[in-house]
Amino acid sequence: MRNILASNFMFFILLCFLSCHNKEESKDKNNSFPDWEAIANKLLERSDLVEGEKVVLVAKPGDFDPLIELLVKKIPKTGAIYLGTFSVNPNKIPREWETDFIKQARGKNKEDLTDYLMQVDLGIMMPGTIPTDLEYASMQDVLRKDKGRAIHFHWSGAYNLSGEAIEIDNIKSEYYQKVFLDTDYIKLGKIQRSFESAIRNNWVSITTPRGTNIKFKIGNRPVTKQDGNASSKRELQLNLIDREIELPSGAIRVAPIEETVEGTIAFPNSIWNGEKVEDLMLTFNAGKVIKIECTIGKDAVKAELDSAGEAGYSFREFALGFNPLLAIPKKNPWIPYYGYGAGVVRLSLGDNSELGGNVKGG
Repeated sequence: MRNILASNFMFFILLCFLSCHNKEESKDKNNSFPDWEAIANKLLERSDLVEGEKVVLVAKPGDFDPLIELLVKKIPKTGAIYLGTFSVNPNKIPREWETDFIKQARGKNKEDLTDYLMQVDLGIMMPGTIPTDLEYASMQDVLRKDKGRAIHFHWSGAYNLSGEAIEIDNIKSEYYQKVFLDTDYIKLGKIQRSFESAIRNNWVSITTPRGTNIKFKIGNRPVTKQDGNASSKRELQLNLIDREIELPSGAIRVAPIEETVEGTIAFPNSIWNGEKVEDLMLTFNAGKVIKIECTIGKDAVKAELDSAGEAGYSFREFALGFNPLLAIPKKNPWIPYYGYGAGVVRLSLGDNSELGGNVKGG
């Protein structure tokens, strides 16, 4: 369902020093893209593989093939077992990706493929793959059975300030590479855990100059901390997205207690159901949209919400970015990597069951 991206002034100010400090530290690290060797090494560092773990890759043949070639060589050197690489493009399957494991999976439906993948300890979803791909979706079903973990190495998620997707060109790829390689993952995890403690038993309020004024509590809901730790030894995984580690990293994500969500969200001018919408304000009571106000496009908003059923009118998620290297640039601003940067608040509507919430459908 729709994500709402908004920069929260208070959080941005609190994290500004950390952002500036880390950028200063990483000035001398200027790897040109692509540095496949450095990326492969960082992926394995974040994976923290142990002897005997079984690893499978899910990939779309194309620009990142050299990285896959390196991972194929490096994974066995950790003591882990490389099972093979699934191609999500049935018309383009590199011969070198087709191990016996991959060949034996051919032709299986989703249920059978899920059962087959239950032996996998780590799945790495490479750039270009999406959740509707059979192999990707089947691996998610494995995770839903509380088995294994997955790295989402997407190399996507760039938006303009209206929330519209923009192309990942060479400049943004170099930017993402720098973030991936230079992030201080230990410091990132510490600040995320500190924030979780601060909000656990308190009201969370979000306000913006545009008119957002919404509050909620999270109670004992699980808080997913995307800190880049893809080790099998990390803390308890309580829901699907706890088992899906995003790289690059940066955000915490939580489904608030639905009945506590009260207030308004003011949207930037954007496109809903293919139409322009201006000055949109949604009002929530007990986690449900009870009023839609805008100067242009109300029918388009209602049409998009209706398309998701009751879940479309339900508050889904609060996410807050903490990675200073993914902060919105001051010059020619854009929103990097799904709003995982320091100072970016992401609010959304829809199904939040993967986060441990009670909203389903949509």
